[in-house]
Amino acid sequence: MTPAELSLYFALVLGIVLIPGMDMAFVVGHSLTGGLRAGLAALGGVVAGALCHLTMGAMGLALVLKALPGAFTAMLVAGALYLAWLGWGLMRAEPTSTAATGTPQAGRTRSAFFGAMLTNLLNPKAYLFSLAVLPQFVHPERGGLVLQLGVIALITAATQIAIYGGLAWVAAGGRGRMAGSGAAGLRRQRLLLRGVGLLLWITAIYTGWQAWVQAAA
Repeated sequence: MTPAELSLYFALVLGIVLIPGMDMAFVVGHSLTGGLRAGLAALGGVVAGALCHLTMGAMGLALVLKALPGAFTAMLVAGALYLAWLGWGLMRAEPTSTAATGTPQAGRTRSAFFGAMLTNLLNPKAYLFSLAVLPQFVHPERGGLVLQLGVIALITAATQIAIYGGLAWVAAGGRGRMAGSGAAGLRRQRLLLRGVGLLLWITAIYTGWQAWVQAAA
């Protein structure tokens, strides 16, 4: 892979990661409710899901998904319902002070990781992105196919870690400052939780609308 191809792929992934969406909302939401450790666990789930997308795209499974409109629609519906459930949970969540919560429990960390991974895997657009993008940057005729895929996976993971990791750190830090500033801080934290929950609801509605359009086509 040439440096120009690597730079173009990085620019493409960076632009996608910077667009607010379900992955970003999930990481920020868990950072606000569970602190930095929960946010980083959610980030790990997002990265794991993205690597699964790249692997499936390389194996041609994304092409199978595109050829089965029913499966595509079902994934959109499942994703919309899951996002709505997550948004409802954040809308109902109550902030707590960092002194009271301490270190997040292992169960919360596992829930953040697998929840983020499931959210990522239920996004059929990510499969289609892999299907559309990988052929442009992976060249089997040049040899070293595993190495090429590894470099692409590394760029993708590093970009997500840098952007979402920074957001998790900022959100967790803001949570600590707000939770430690008394009742007013807790009210601000509660508003942030409601805002992230609302973002997930909006995403769920949009995803459900896409499922309806897909089914009607």
